[in-house]
Amino acid sequence: MRKFIVVFACVLVLFSCDSKPSLQKYFVEKTESSKFIAVDLSPNIIKTNKVNLSETEKEALESFDKMNVIAFKSDSTDVTGYEMEIKEVKAILKEETYQQLMKFGSGNDGAAIYFVGNDDEHIEEFVVLAGKKENGFAVVRVLGNDMNPTHIMNMLNLLQKSNLDLEQLKPLQQLMK
Repeated sequence: MRKFIVVFACVLVLFSCDSKPSLQKYFVEKTESSKFIAVDLSPNIIKTNKVNLSETEKEALESFDKMNVIAFKSDSTDVTGYEMEIKEVKAILKEETYQQLMKFGSGNDGAAIYFVGNDDEHIEEFVVLAGKKENGFAVVRVLGNDMNPTHIMNMLNLLQKSNLDLEQLKPLQQLMK
């Protein structure tokens, strides 16, 4: 009986593991690579006086949990690396979990915005993929609870109005060099 329970538990663990690619798995795998720069940003990157925020700005800020950024910097000696990585990210974003909201530019030069959620009023995750073959690409995951497109627009306005905690952005400075 004991062997049966152990075998059953092992089988359960093996079959419960989802082998489908996901952005979460991609971020975890690539974070350790020297070709990538990864940054996790918390809501406190936005330094605001919450007393002076409008109700819609407060709602937007409260819906935001964290932001994950991973960037691949192109190297003129490794053109195939860029092609391979961007292809992998685009394949993940073609999964039915991700719904495309907007697209700018064409081919590998441009940006696209995706979301994950039941509908466009209860969004759990926004994903921005932006890239240019000569420079590289970045994937930004904005995670939150019951976000909507209006919240994202309000967050962008808050980013412009607030004093940003630039300490959290230091790792991305390597990408600009």
